[in-house]
Amino acid sequence: MTARFELWIIFGIAIAAMLYYDLFIQNKKAHTVSMREALGWAAVWVGAALLFCIGIYFMLGNVKALEFLTGYVIEKSLSVDNIFVFIMIFEYFRIPPSYQPRVLKWGILGAIIMRGIFIGAGVGLFKAFDWIIYVFGAFLIFTAVKLAMRKEEKFDPEKNPVLRLFRRFFRVNPEYHGDRFFVSHSGLWSATPLFIALLMIESSDVIFAMDSIPAVLAITTDPFIVYTSNIFAILGLRSLFFVISGMMGAFRYLKLGISIILCFVGVKMLISKVYEIPITVSLGIIFGIIASSILLSIIHRDKRNIPH
Repeated sequence: MTARFELWIIFGIAIAAMLYYDLFIQNKKAHTVSMREALGWAAVWVGAALLFCIGIYFMLGNVKALEFLTGYVIEKSLSVDNIFVFIMIFEYFRIPPSYQPRVLKWGILGAIIMRGIFIGAGVGLFKAFDWIIYVFGAFLIFTAVKLAMRKEEKFDPEKNPVLRLFRRFFRVNPEYHGDRFFVSHSGLWSATPLFIALLMIESSDVIFAMDSIPAVLAITTDPFIVYTSNIFAILGLRSLFFVISGMMGAFRYLKLGISIILCFVGVKMLISKVYEIPITVSLGIIFGIIASSILLSIIHRDKRNIPH
């Protein structure tokens, strides 16, 4: 049995066990997630990722461990932008706080499956066409500039093509029925606003995957490293959501930091055939950008947007 295969087994067992406890035991009943609970689970998921990184270090070596850590940090950073969209979705549909964990639970499970498909396709493209790296690099730089220049805009789910298509073929009930996604009246099934919110979250994750996966592929095209770093970052997304939603306005420069990271990774891709930036340098730059954006946010924080 190879070390890589052993790590796949460890990864599968660890993720399945933690998911089962977090999603189906710890959060079996609908409840409002407190800041203390969110911070606790955020620490658990980060700790699990670091332990797995240590396992990679001892079983696959220093380079693979650094690739995993860099990919994890990139994905974790980019997921912050997802969270802002999730917050707008919940606010628009007025999802009660006690039902938000259920929506995020199924949203994350769906994201795990879709990320596997996207990663498989991305790795295949990289191996089949060398020039695709320039396309992805240019796309990331374009996305970075667009993100940096984007102003706060009103969220309008009616423009989402997935939602419009769903409403064309399925009935939608405007009222909540507990934490149920579907209800039946006179033999006719209809979706509740809870399912519509889930649909919006799933479709938005597909869009964000188009940014995050190419960014990680700039670090490595090893499917094992790309997938595991992505999944560890995604699994901590639910707890991170409740942390950030409870501290809205505290990190005003974080979005700018994310755009700079995307730009850096895009440039790294474009120059990869001429100069390969060492993985340690990449990791240091990404950590530096995140730390700087958080520090600037703390120094110049807008106290009006921080809940008391």
